[in-house]
Amino acid sequence: MVIPKYVVITGGVVSGLGKGVTASSIGVLLQSCGLRITSIKIDPYLNTDAGTMSPFEHGEVFVLDDGGEVDLDLGNYERFLDLKLTAHNNITTGKIYQSVIQKERRGDYLGKTVQVVPHITDAIRNWIESVSSIPVDGKPGPPHLCVIELGGTVGDIESMPFIEALRQLSFSVGKENFCLIHVSLVPVIGVVGEQKTKPTQHSVRELRALGLTPDLLACRSAQPLMDSVKVKLSEFCHVPVANILNIHDVPNIWHVPLLLRKQNAHEAIIKQLDLARQATPPELKAWTEMAENYDNLTNSVKIALVGKYTGLTDSYLSVVKALLHACSALSYRPSIEWIAASDLEDECAKISPETHAAAWETLKGCSCILVPGGFGDRGVPGMILAAKHARENNIPYLGICLGMQISVIEIARSVLGMEDADSEEFNQKTPHRVIMFMPEVSKTHMGSTMRLGCRRTLFRRPGSLTSKLYGNPEYVDERHRHRYEVNPEFVSELEKSGLEFVGCDESQNRMEIIELPGHPYYIGVQFHPEFKSRPRKPSALFLGNFFHVKYFANKFRISMTPFVHSVTLNIT
Repeated sequence: MVIPKYVVITGGVVSGLGKGVTASSIGVLLQSCGLRITSIKIDPYLNTDAGTMSPFEHGEVFVLDDGGEVDLDLGNYERFLDLKLTAHNNITTGKIYQSVIQKERRGDYLGKTVQVVPHITDAIRNWIESVSSIPVDGKPGPPHLCVIELGGTVGDIESMPFIEALRQLSFSVGKENFCLIHVSLVPVIGVVGEQKTKPTQHSVRELRALGLTPDLLACRSAQPLMDSVKVKLSEFCHVPVANILNIHDVPNIWHVPLLLRKQNAHEAIIKQLDLARQATPPELKAWTEMAENYDNLTNSVKIALVGKYTGLTDSYLSVVKALLHACSALSYRPSIEWIAASDLEDECAKISPETHAAAWETLKGCSCILVPGGFGDRGVPGMILAAKHARENNIPYLGICLGMQISVIEIARSVLGMEDADSEEFNQKTPHRVIMFMPEVSKTHMGSTMRLGCRRTLFRRPGSLTSKLYGNPEYVDERHRHRYEVNPEFVSELEKSGLEFVGCDESQNRMEIIELPGHPYYIGVQFHPEFKSRPRKPSALFLGNFFHVKYFANKFRISMTPFVHSVTLNIT
């Protein structure tokens, strides 16, 4: 029997240190050594999944191929490592307790008193051991190791059962199969500029008190750590100086794997896990070129992101990353202008005319407009105005999920004269309900009841711009997350306005993609193309949008290397 090997990432002092980026970067580094990786994110909250959590509170909800609604860190894993994870790769307290309670109700525990130890901790360990052996890179056979990120900070009461489970796991698999990396903060206090080690010392002391001793320290800081600071941390934290990694601020996060390689993090981990025979020297040439080329970009493109949750950029993290991937592939830096949709509304002009005027000035100064997904009626009038501005002024427009529905509502009102056209989500009494609640979706339960996961969209018009961008005249598979759709009763009437529904689901009743012929680039999609965008494989729709911004032509051909694996766009 092959015992799985684990790299566990914990965090201390404060949250938001970048454990997700650290875990992803370690995965990239070990992948470059020829090792196969899988990832697990542990979220200690009681929610079963992230699906019902507010973007303002927890950032975006990332959607996986199997429909799992998970923490945004799994999006980082997929983008960095080019994996296809499942809902099982995200463990929450809610999932663990739910599984244990279901077993108790079935009588699986044979009348025993069910307790946190051993039943909850055993459930955590069993889950980890089961998931860590499942390949997620499309290749047969189990991965070499599993990178596990424990959310929150050491000492949080909700994470205690997971700490105990990891302690038990480290004991059962042995030191040669378990490597613990603790991410901590080394702040600079006052004008003196001295790097302080005491917060990390206390964090490691608390971790050791719980039965776990870090093998490596990953210290976050604004500037590189001084050698004397590393020596001090080594003495007080019982970690060799060579195993104290410094992740200081870098121009972009693609540099983090390179920073870790420079400090020989891969050698320390491979030695700890006895993987020298399977590992090869790290090969990060393409990754290095990607990071350095982005640093050297001088041209930028202004993108108006008109949304509901612009107060927290993590609410649209995958959209931001997809913009980055597409822009960098075309040798541009994305300059995102965050516009709160409500600031564009007429009501805002009455309450705060300066804010309203500034929002419109910003919108008109952008080269393209993107309206992303969202729920609820707040900001909808502003999104409709943004879509109308893009349509009437030939500005490239991409509407995602709600953004597509906004386009349909705007055209129904402005072109077809349906002044009260609306979505059932916002107005259930309107006679022109161009967007409707999907009949199969639950109206009483919110969690995991939407149309979720990777689903096939068929092209109704094989010669459409979208089909050419995807390079497939028949279909495309993308991830979905919605409970409202275009009302099929209005499709024929909407098409009379000039709007084309070029994609539908396999039943051919549910409209998935819209285009506006005669417009340089006006596309709306019911799915979320941002979830499948990768640094070297940008989303076709984001790429097409910025290509039109760059060249503003109907005929073009480009080949983008080394960023994109032989991606060639042919549009005629």
